Amino acid sequence: MATDAMIQTLTDEVFRALINQAQFALDFKDQFEIMKTKLELMTAFLSSTDNLKTHHQEIAQRILPNVRKIIYEADDILTDCLLRDEYRKHGSVCSSLSPRQLAFQYRTGKKLNLINSRFQEMEKTMSSFLRPELRTNRENNEHQIVKYSSQYYDPSEIIGLEDDIEKIKGWMLRSNKEFHHVGIVGMGGLGKTTIAQKIFNDRDVVAYFEKMIWVPVSQSFSEERIMTIMMKQLGIGGAGFDESSTLPQIRRILRDKKCLVVMDDVWRMDDLDWWKNFCSESSFFIITSRNEDVVKNMGVDNSRIHRPRTLNEEESWLLFCKFAFSRSRGQCSNDQLERVGRDILEKCGGLPLAIKTIAALLAPKVDSLKEWKKIYQDFRELTATRQNSNVMASLQMSYDELPTHLKPCLLCFSVYPEDVKIHGEQIVHWWVGEGIVQGKNSWTATELGYEYLSELANRCLIDVVNRRNYDGRVYSCKMHDLIREMVIKIANDEAFCSFDGQGKQKQAEDSRWLGFTADMKPKLLKNCSKLRALLLMSNHHVSSDMSLELLKSLRVLDFSNNKLDTIEIERLWSWICSLKRLAHLNLSGVESLKEVPRSIQKLRNLQILVLRKCKNLAKLDPSVANLKKLIILDLSFCNLQYLPNGLEKLVHLQELSGFRVESQANPRGCQLRELQYLRELRVLRLSINILSEMADDEWNVFSNLKNLKVLAIDAENCKNKSIQKVLDHLSPPPSLEQLYLEHYRHEILPKWINPKQLPSLQYLCLEDGDINHLPMSVDDETEDGSISKWTLEGLRLMFLPNLVLDWQNLEKDMPFLHYAEVSHCFNLENFPFDPDKLAVWTKNQE
Repeated sequence: MATDAMIQTLTDEVFRALINQAQFALDFKDQFEIMKTKLELMTAFLSSTDNLKTHHQEIAQRILPNVRKIIYEADDILTDCLLRDEYRKHGSVCSSLSPRQLAFQYRTGKKLNLINSRFQEMEKTMSSFLRPELRTNRENNEHQIVKYSSQYYDPSEIIGLEDDIEKIKGWMLRSNKEFHHVGIVGMGGLGKTTIAQKIFNDRDVVAYFEKMIWVPVSQSFSEERIMTIMMKQLGIGGAGFDESSTLPQIRRILRDKKCLVVMDDVWRMDDLDWWKNFCSESSFFIITSRNEDVVKNMGVDNSRIHRPRTLNEEESWLLFCKFAFSRSRGQCSNDQLERVGRDILEKCGGLPLAIKTIAALLAPKVDSLKEWKKIYQDFRELTATRQNSNVMASLQMSYDELPTHLKPCLLCFSVYPEDVKIHGEQIVHWWVGEGIVQGKNSWTATELGYEYLSELANRCLIDVVNRRNYDGRVYSCKMHDLIREMVIKIANDEAFCSFDGQGKQKQAEDSRWLGFTADMKPKLLKNCSKLRALLLMSNHHVSSDMSLELLKSLRVLDFSNNKLDTIEIERLWSWICSLKRLAHLNLSGVESLKEVPRSIQKLRNLQILVLRKCKNLAKLDPSVANLKKLIILDLSFCNLQYLPNGLEKLVHLQELSGFRVESQANPRGCQLRELQYLRELRVLRLSINILSEMADDEWNVFSNLKNLKVLAIDAENCKNKSIQKVLDHLSPPPSLEQLYLEHYRHEILPKWINPKQLPSLQYLCLEDGDINHLPMSVDDETEDGSISKWTLEGLRLMFLPNLVLDWQNLEKDMPFLHYAEVSHCFNLENFPFDPDKLAVWTKNQE
């Protein structure tokens, strides 16, 4: 249950407060001690219900909304106490003997007593039908991370669909004017979209058509949405949607050029007039749907409707093995596991989605026959109670078997509309800002968040759209409509969000998360006072009616990539700065943002501030240095002339983007020496230009950043030789794992870019520069007598026309390299692809 993770998070926060002896914890020590005990008992209770019979689970489900309500209220009190403690440390509030402070202590003590009384009543209710047990060892390994590597066996190739693809390709490439529509029809989870995707990316198909258009239709389709998607993919400009001008433009292109249009996941077609006018051209259409009548109404002849079959026994087993035994390249060497696996497959009915999800669930448990048998028994019970729904049973099993910490992460996907591309950074920052993911041991919360995202992908619960190929970090993803159906049901049942019968989110009073869409009413936000996360899903829907100041519990506010041009920016900041509990603020891409005001210092709970690509942002008030909890500050691609001094106070900062190395003559600008105090820094992205200067006491700044893992330097096309001197002195620590150098206009790389000084480097990106060679193995031997060689796993060489390099020598010098991207490197020898164009090389590919 996702509530289990929430309780554990709050318990950890209370425990840390008591251990750290924060002043507020001393003020209310007895109450917090009681709360900690009650939370531990509640965690044990919820853990014991995980494997109970349906009757007890139903009782627990009735209790859960009240449990969650108390948890959220307790979290608000704890956050307020932490903030009060922060203000008191820095003299922002009056002394503990003042009437104002005494009033705060009285109110807080009263709230804590009430909360603990409610916990007591909840405990009695629970114990009336179930005796809580201690947490089992099942959770002991819940935070173990299996890192994804692109060297692992890739299970994404098709199984059992080859004939389907060749059949439809034949219809397409030998098409006549009578048949230029194809339908792919079948139940959910059968592989309709997979077939369409393989055809869409097939080399023969791509070469045959001049334009390729993919339209995800889904249940919430509209003519405007479809036209807008097509305009974007066809490269048609325009300020907005106007059917009278847009439709003729699209029809003209479809008439004059040979186009392939895929209409994926069409549920209905209520109004066919626009479609008949639109599709009466010579281009080719592929329509996928669960409803055969829909594709026929859209003009598909019965002879051109393809109905994918379910997989046979051996195809099912082959697909199962590719996911369940991915670590052994799809090979099963255990007869007992094979027998259990084949028994499980009988319950999957040959449906690819059911097979993939249950196999991915079993993959981490290949060393335990007992666990496989247990999952088989549970799966058999689920399929017995869900007629004709083997897919949903497998998906429910996958959710039930998720580690506790992954369940709320998955449920967050419920707020995104159907078929929308979800950016990994956005959802990871949400998890961190709300406290769903927290740092553990040497892992930062952000690093853990990306690992959790990869784990959800490896379990086939999200579909990866784009990932970093050398190590598998997920950049963007989508969610299959059946998985989304399950997720929104659970999120609705557990009262995180509220949905209507069509799967659209509603603005409900008890909702905690909201993805605000175009069809929602800003005025109704005043009734959503319990919201903890608010994400704006589309442009032009922020108005003065929003009343954000009423959302006192808000932790996450994401208005990224929206113009926000219908509201005064001063009003917006007034709203934002009233949200004292806010932990994550993203205003990236907001064009109307010109200044970050002094009032931002009111957001003492802020941990993540993202203002990337605010191209008109010219001033950042120095008071940002008072945000002591900041762990991420992203100011990249802004128009800031300098960052204000004082950033050295942000001692918890883990990521800093958009830093500019300043002239020593600028007294207001943040100097490079300030960075040496940011000892928690993992990621640093900076730029150096002709005005940049570095004093003698700044030469060793980077070497003091012992935890630095990612360094990105933009040399801004500066040809001044002093820049090369500056960079030569900026020697990063040996912990560095990723290095990006762009627009470097010198022939020789900085001296420290070599395998001896960067022994942990995994990824190197050199882009748009004048360098003429790469440093290879260092000749002098290391202490153990071996020669220093690169440990690189990934490499990107782009737009380096002067680079002279023999690829065969490079492979010898970089024995761990398994992925590279190369483009416009004209002097590259023995490279298996055309170095003038973008080429992707993987080890043993050639």
